[in-house]
Amino acid sequence: MFIKRLPKFEYHAPTSLPEALDLLAKYDGKGAVLAGGTDLLVSMKKREVLPEHLISLKGIAELKGIHDEKEGLKIGALVTLGEIEHSKMIQDKFRVLWDAAQVMASRQIRNLGTIGGNLCSAAPSADTAPPLIVLDASVEIISPNGKRKVLVENFFKGPGESDLRPSEILTQIMIPNPLKKSSGAYFKLMRRAAMDLAQVGIAACLSFDSGKRTCTRARIALGAVGLTPIRALKAEQILLDKELNETVGKEAGKIAAQEANPRSSLRASKEYRREMVEVLTKRAVMAAYSRITAPGE
Repeated sequence: MFIKRLPKFEYHAPTSLPEALDLLAKYDGKGAVLAGGTDLLVSMKKREVLPEHLISLKGIAELKGIHDEKEGLKIGALVTLGEIEHSKMIQDKFRVLWDAAQVMASRQIRNLGTIGGNLCSAAPSADTAPPLIVLDASVEIISPNGKRKVLVENFFKGPGESDLRPSEILTQIMIPNPLKKSSGAYFKLMRRAAMDLAQVGIAACLSFDSGKRTCTRARIALGAVGLTPIRALKAEQILLDKELNETVGKEAGKIAAQEANPRSSLRASKEYRREMVEVLTKRAVMAAYSRITAPGE
């Protein structure tokens, strides 16, 4: 489709959340929230959305920053994918999310695109979604009526549809501290390294007993193989209370492929996607396990 110039709009630059919420209410149905703009501005050029008012969040300081607090990690909605990519703390403690940042878009896009925007676009292929789901992450949402918290697992309602209401703003992502003897991994199938949307995206997060032998907790999430990112609940059960090896990992991959509900598109057929769910699930599970059992862990 031919991409046109941006349509006319009025730009607003609030410096506080109350001011941004007031603008959303004032231009009810005619305004759109702008974070990084890497998805919204393209949609506007394609005439998929035509807001008359853009309400930029870039001047709101409380939506920025990565904070490692006692109860866990708090990531402001305006934190860029590049900031996540270069965070040593995220690399060390929340490796599965760091993995995803490495394979998202181009360097230029990562320096503009935000984690909040990636979630709010609600694309089934959103790379941050599977890692955040397996990390038990939740989002904080604010409205004129107050704040509420929603698990990332429950945030997606369909392609382009989320639990976010027109009067609300996503303010931060909250990730609880990881369990001891736990780690994760994210693998993405794409045509060009770090440039394409995911054809399949698989995240796994595993926890083990003190001897690093028996899996005590498993979470697997699948992206781009359904209307929303989903948990592979049956595949998770395959891993529980077992000593992990190639056979067990392969069986989890087979079950995850059965749980996926991919569709064919220009990027990949549903049959190919299902096959790759099996391959990448095993790969993510075994990579997570290898990180737990690595020397020094």
